[in-house]
Amino acid sequence: MNKNFILNNKKVLKENSFPYFVAELNSSHFGNLDYAKDMITEAKNAGADCVKFQSWSASSLYSKTYYDENPIAKRFVKKFSLCEDELLELCSFCNQIGIDFASTPYSNEEVEYLLEKCSVPFIKIASMEINNHEFLRFIASQNTSIILSTGMSTYDEIIDAVEVIKSAGNENLAVLHCVSIYPLDPNQANLNNIIKLRELLKDIPIGYSDHTVGAEAAIAATVIGSPIIEKHFTLDSAKIGMDNQMATMPEDFKSMVEGCKLINSIMGTDLREIAQEEYEQRIMMRRSVVSRVAIPKDKIITTEDISFKRPGNGIPPTEASIIIGKKAVRNIEADELLNKSDFI
Repeated sequence: MNKNFILNNKKVLKENSFPYFVAELNSSHFGNLDYAKDMITEAKNAGADCVKFQSWSASSLYSKTYYDENPIAKRFVKKFSLCEDELLELCSFCNQIGIDFASTPYSNEEVEYLLEKCSVPFIKIASMEINNHEFLRFIASQNTSIILSTGMSTYDEIIDAVEVIKSAGNENLAVLHCVSIYPLDPNQANLNNIIKLRELLKDIPIGYSDHTVGAEAAIAATVIGSPIIEKHFTLDSAKIGMDNQMATMPEDFKSMVEGCKLINSIMGTDLREIAQEEYEQRIMMRRSVVSRVAIPKDKIITTEDISFKRPGNGIPPTEASIIIGKKAVRNIEADELLNKSDFI
């Protein structure tokens, strides 16, 4: 049975359906608003359903103690962060061109702004917040769709975080398997965690936040039914920046989406449907009841009198018993396709 996740904009995401693609722009816009808009346009053209930014600021991300010890870090955060007005402008731009806008908040105020001013389709909770239960409760209390990343966390920590969110009255939750290494060696992707998380969390859809370079991991996650694929996105992976070198270029992102779309189509559904072409093949390839030997008129038929050969437009093997014990109404040659009307 598919597990559904409903976004705030009423889009329904289902396991084993074509994934919802989130292009993570992180700081690959380098604090440049026009460049960010170009990224949004290219992400949409590449097949992304949503672009996601970061709502962090110098005050919401690190402590004064850290900045005192790492003064360059504060300048970096300020340079690449986006203020509220800039986020709102990017949100409006997304609405204009028809792609979802989202951002990851790091404070209560940032959560409220994204929901009230930007009407985001979901709140994305970063992996680093998995044990920040007070923050999880606050987000859960906002009556919003939630996507929770799980990098750096144990199964017990994930289960605890989910219980915190649910106990705050929010059941509209999706979880992303994630390994917080940038870039991630594909051999460390461990996508079987998606299957295990499904077993542990049962009613919660499990997607994938991919930090590998290339499309293979995302395609593999699609094979096992992940309804959400998040992938870092950039216009120029050669630029030096936070996680930018492992981010995906537009043409590669598009190729990934197309690959996932193809594999999703190949996987199909759990409904067993026989195409018309297969019905036609059955006639040619299945077997029917034939006479093993010549059968004279009035002979009572036994199992020794029959065999099974192609084509399949006669009496099927599963119905052979209906002529056993009956009398032949005509002389039948050996190796002849038999019909029900040949017997009484």
